[in-house]
Amino acid sequence: MGIMRKLFLSLAVLALALPAFAQTKILLNLDKSGLAIQGYDPVAFFTDGKPVKGKPELGLRYNGALYYFASKDHRDAFKADPAKYEPAFGGYCAYGVSRGKLVEIDVEAFQIVDGKLLLQYSKGVRDDFNKDTKGNLAKASTNWTTLVEKKGK
Repeated sequence: MGIMRKLFLSLAVLALALPAFAQTKILLNLDKSGLAIQGYDPVAFFTDGKPVKGKPELGLRYNGALYYFASKDHRDAFKADPAKYEPAFGGYCAYGVSRGKLVEIDVEAFQIVDGKLLLQYSKGVRDDFNKDTKGNLAKASTNWTTLVEKKGK
């Protein structure tokens, strides 16, 4: 029992120490100033069903990105549940990620799938993605982990 207890305690201490050493990498599609989604309001894609430019005076930093919002209500909604509104795949083209590539986006080529904001390179690429939405989403999710590990900071 003594040796098992020591082993257990050693593992418990190690487990507690790991989070301090394990640094989570992030990978975001940002401009040089750290702005996400080209300054568009992430909440508006859900509430207005279209891209709406955010206002710099309603900016908010979250998870390494600066987001602009069209209204204080949108900023408050984002603050309350950022995971609901931030774009999937760091704001990169979802179809590109499904192919293992980091590709820029056109905000007009957005879609909401399973409650997540997906951005695409173009409306044509969005159409290609949607020929097998579930399959491409699964590929993108798998590839995203690898891309973040390779290219994240």
